[in-house]
Parts: sequence; C-alpha cells; structure tokens
Amino acid sequence: MDYISLKSIQYYPESEPLVSGLGYILVDLKIVPAKSTVKISAVIASKDSSKDIGVEDCSKVHHALLPRLQALLGTEDTYMEVTSPGMDRNIKNAAEFEIFKGHEVRVWDKTVSDWVGGIIKEADSKTVSLENTDTKEIKTVSFENIAKAKFIYV
Repeated sequence: MDYISLKSIQYYPESEPLVSGLGYILVDLKIVPAKSTVKISAVIASKDSSKDIGVEDCSKVHHALLPRLQALLGTEDTYMEVTSPGMDRNIKNAAEFEIFKGHEVRVWDKTVSDWVGGIIKEADSKTVSLENTDTKEIKTVSFENIAKAKFIYV
C-alpha cells in the first residue's frame, strides 16, 4: 500500500483548513475535469472518532467548500459530492491510518497471507500499529506489506 501525503493532493492544502474549521477532517479530495464540468469528490470524517457523519454534516461542508474550490478552479461549472468514509470503506491511501486512529480495521498482511485486525494505535509514513481487541497485543505492519485494508464494523 502506498503512502501519499495528503498535502500533496491537488487543492487539499487550500481546502483542509476550511473543513477543519467546521469541525471535520478532510479524508480525500478528488477533482476530475469532465467534458463540460469539473467533478469534485470530497470525503469527510468527524474529529471525534465516536461520532458518525450525517447528511447535515456533508451539506455544511459542501456549502462552505464549493465556493472555495470554484474560486481556485476558476469555474462555476462544477458538480460536487461530499460523503462520509462509510462503514465498509476500503483504505486506499496509507496516510488515512493516521486520520482513523481509534477505529478498528483489518489489513491483509502479505508476510502472513492473512488478515490482521485491530484498533489503530499509531501510524506514520511507513507503518501502522494495531492493537488486537482480544489479546491487547500490538502488531506493527509495514505499509509495503499491506495488500489491502478496510474498516471493521460490528
């Protein structure tokens, strides 16, 4: 799994402070030019890991973020969608592990050819440390050994 700094994502550094000021974390931002419009996709999470994101939260971020991105892009021909990470989110960027500290995930560890699960305790640009919910044992997995990762919701 690759670690791509969120700050390297186009328009993320300009958008993140606005979203953060509203009480949310900008997890992902994609901007794709289409034929006649620009499609924008933003994923947000709550700063409080015990709270879920609802429609009102997405709407609040949409109303604040859209004008900022339209100004940065120099166009009003945009379509924007703001969503929550979702219960069954596949983690695509290893940088997301740091955002989701305290959440339970499972990762496919290529060194053992099996799923390793636990609560995210620590994450940096190279590894993630997961605490097993039963044994309380902490296992550190290198991102280069992770084939895929997803949330665990019970």
